[in-house]
Amino acid sequence: MSTFIHGGNVQANGIRQHYLRYGGKGPVLVLIPGITSPAITWGFVAERLGEHFDTYVLDVRGRGLSSTGPELDYSADACADDIGAFAQAMKLNSYNLVGHSMGARFAVRSAVLHPAGVSRLVLIDPPVSGPGRREYPSKLPWYVDSIRQSLIGMDVDAMRAFCATWSEEQLQLRAEWLHTCYEPAIVRAFNDFHDVDFHQDLPKLQAPALLMIAGRGGVIQPEDEAEILDLQPNIRSVHVENAGHMIPWDDLEGFFAAFGDFLGPRLN
Repeated sequence: MSTFIHGGNVQANGIRQHYLRYGGKGPVLVLIPGITSPAITWGFVAERLGEHFDTYVLDVRGRGLSSTGPELDYSADACADDIGAFAQAMKLNSYNLVGHSMGARFAVRSAVLHPAGVSRLVLIDPPVSGPGRREYPSKLPWYVDSIRQSLIGMDVDAMRAFCATWSEEQLQLRAEWLHTCYEPAIVRAFNDFHDVDFHQDLPKLQAPALLMIAGRGGVIQPEDEAEILDLQPNIRSVHVENAGHMIPWDDLEGFFAAFGDFLGPRLN
């Protein structure tokens, strides 16, 4: 039985923020997807989270059904402010904040800039690139080429060229929704992976945090993990050994097991 309740829109931080809600009871959980992942592409994860949490999955600005267009600011600060404003607009007085990749970077920033209400933080394989650091493993053309192709219409076979290991269902969903990812927003986020220092906020983080690392992702190396834990001793780290960067796509049960009891109930 599905835990999906409804989709909705709220005016927060001066834009329309679209969300999908699952579960509707228990502690609140807000999920921030990655760079080219509209909220609906995390539905298969949110269905399970909805069994334990009142779960909200956000469309980050410039993606999905949230506000988009050339007039918007797509900086890390603006996107972090969106999260705090969403929680305030929805009257979420206490919530767990979970972010994947780009979403994890925004989540850390938001938890530092808007700490009120953030009870726990889960960072799923955040890019650790930044000024003076090694580059993020994925390359910008991978995103841009697939988005441009999606704008004219793209089927599963065409999408498979970009995401070779994904299931038919996952490819179908990405082919359907990728066109909602606004190219300038994606380019800004990708450039910010290299221009914005993810590590600057870690020492200021007040909420307990869990760092989930993809064993085959190539994003977080052992020395990166050590640096993160040194900067913020309240972070606990866990590895999903058989997964690439898109952890739940590669090993869904391993993904849920990795949460352990960090958020309370075990998810696997």
